[in-house]
Amino acid sequence: MTQKMLKLENVLRLHTVCRQLHSLGQRRTSAQWRCVFSSAYPVWTAQQYLQPWQTDMLFGTALSQYRLLVTKKEEKSRKSQSLTKSKKEVEVWIGMTVEEMARVMEKDIDYIYEALMNTAIDIDSLEADSHLDEVWIKEVIKKAGMKLKWSKLKQDKVRENKDAVRRPQADPALLIPRSPVVTIMGHVDHGKTTLLDKLRKTQVAAMEAGGITQHIGAFLVSLPSGEKITFLDTPGHAAFSAMRARGAQVTDIVILVVAADDGVMKQTVESIQHAKDAQVPIVLAINKCDKPEADPEKVKKELLAYDVVCEDYGGDVQAVHVSALTGDNLIALAEATITLAEILELKADPTGPVEGTVIESFTDKGRGPVTTAIIQRGTLRKGSILVARKTWAKVRLMFDENGKTINEASPSMPVGIIGWRDLPSAGDEILEVESEARAREVVDWRKYEQEQERNEEDLKIIEEKRKEHQEAHRKAREKYGTLHWKERSFIKYQEKKEQKFLRPKEKTERDSNILPIIIKGDVDGSVEAILDIMDTYDASHECELELVHFGVGDISENDVNLADTFHGVIYGFNVNAGSGIQQAAAKKGVKIKLHKVIYRLIEDLQEELSTRLPCAVEEYTVGEASILATFSVTEGKKKIPVAGCRVQKGQLEKQKKFKLIRNGHVIWKGSLTSLKHHKDDVSVIKTGMDCGLSLDEEKLEFKVGDEIVCYEEKEVPVKTSWDPGF
Repeated sequence: MTQKMLKLENVLRLHTVCRQLHSLGQRRTSAQWRCVFSSAYPVWTAQQYLQPWQTDMLFGTALSQYRLLVTKKEEKSRKSQSLTKSKKEVEVWIGMTVEEMARVMEKDIDYIYEALMNTAIDIDSLEADSHLDEVWIKEVIKKAGMKLKWSKLKQDKVRENKDAVRRPQADPALLIPRSPVVTIMGHVDHGKTTLLDKLRKTQVAAMEAGGITQHIGAFLVSLPSGEKITFLDTPGHAAFSAMRARGAQVTDIVILVVAADDGVMKQTVESIQHAKDAQVPIVLAINKCDKPEADPEKVKKELLAYDVVCEDYGGDVQAVHVSALTGDNLIALAEATITLAEILELKADPTGPVEGTVIESFTDKGRGPVTTAIIQRGTLRKGSILVARKTWAKVRLMFDENGKTINEASPSMPVGIIGWRDLPSAGDEILEVESEARAREVVDWRKYEQEQERNEEDLKIIEEKRKEHQEAHRKAREKYGTLHWKERSFIKYQEKKEQKFLRPKEKTERDSNILPIIIKGDVDGSVEAILDIMDTYDASHECELELVHFGVGDISENDVNLADTFHGVIYGFNVNAGSGIQQAAAKKGVKIKLHKVIYRLIEDLQEELSTRLPCAVEEYTVGEASILATFSVTEGKKKIPVAGCRVQKGQLEKQKKFKLIRNGHVIWKGSLTSLKHHKDDVSVIKTGMDCGLSLDEEKLEFKVGDEIVCYEEKEVPVKTSWDPGF
């Protein structure tokens, strides 16, 4: 800059000197002509030539302006150079969305799309809330000419825990005796529901088509002595293990029902394990003692292997021989239960906020979401504000097991509750809070917690996918790294050729090995039980079982539309499908299968899965013959080997398939080219007849003693290998 300024100053000085000399010459000439034209020229003509001091001032000002301009230009270029030297740093994190990326880069979303336009990512599938992998984040930053800085996922401001929790243990002086809560457990069809039916004098077993309990129910039974027992009727099915475990967690005593004629079964062992895990004492009810083949002692001995020692063998487990069908000894069973409850000294605090557990939940058309609950602490009254997981209720109505309206429910009492905003799940904890505002606060906090957990899980998945992508990229580089570019291009072409789209026929065959299903049940517990059974499905290699949707309530038009979209089947348990829904389903070719017994529904599902499996081909023997001699005949220039045979069993039919057996091994399968009896061509050779035959394999040589078997192949339906456990 200094050199430029010196040059400019020298030029300006030279220019000033020239202007001064020029003005002096002009001044002399004008003085000579002033006397002649003094009146002809106006005054301004004398002022158009500047004085020397004025010229110096003008050039001085111009010089200062030029210096200022040059300085500004140099500062601007210096700033631009510093910007290019230090790129803008952008803070990014794993799993950030497109919208977040645009915000931290101070760009619009379209800029992100343009940056990813010519990459392998599917632009059409990207939304504002789509998560970006590490490779795409780097690509966008690179194209923007920016510098990236990795940081952890930005967390929101730490929120205060607003959850509701159980109260501390109450003062023992405030506790009062309460009724025992008893769970009936055991193997399917061992008489659990019939036993309860006799105890509470209702027709539950008659309504339970097939005798199996469909969902957890809670009932209060009053005995002649005035004592009360609350029963939880849990399913005895092996696949309902989760529900049985939940029942054991809220109960005080387990009544284990074992059939005297059947003994200990797989589900019996599981029931024992659930009771032990929950540390709940057992009362043994040996049922069906009225049958001639009943052997109660055998049952007691079998239970010894599972650490269930009856009093007869020096243990502490009470064993009662009963018959649910005739009602024998049921009072003795109830008294044994009450005796055990007295030993346990069961007490509860009836004061303060309510604590309980959801036993069953369903949606009633007229009353909305309804739950059956067991109160464990406090006294529930109308108007109470309850929270259960991510929903809450203001109690509008309460009723007992008979549907009778009640005003309050004390500990150990089963109660139906109406007033829920949404349907809670069976097994959810119920807590009472002081106000609706507090209930909303608790629900919001629990939803926030679940969202945070989901975000953490998503981050883990994204990180795993990122590692998989990097590993795949590394392997690809190792695979193609040493190859010439022509060889690399050829291999990639071959791989793309193998990944061509499926033909319609191949697509149909692939889809036939997928069974999409929709499950609808009457209550939450029923749906959960069915889903638990489906969790045991282990035959995906045969047919993939795809759960499209599940829910509580009658089958709706939306269910039919979903089934039509996914080419699936709708299974309904204890629900209805209106005539309009059935007509719409029939028109769309959608199957609706309704059941009232869970294991019947599962059997139907097994049959449906079996229909999706390809048939197996089985061989059926038509006839057998032994080779007695071998010779050859000449046809043209060829020598054809011929076997002389005698039919030992059945008959040989030329149109069927044949196989040649030597020393117990099949060495050929195919068809015959000729079958002759003496010199006549025949189509059938019966038992005891001799014949000559030749095969479609000319190079094969016969040996005396070989066996010829005539057989036919038939397609046989295959059953799924899935065993749900009953």
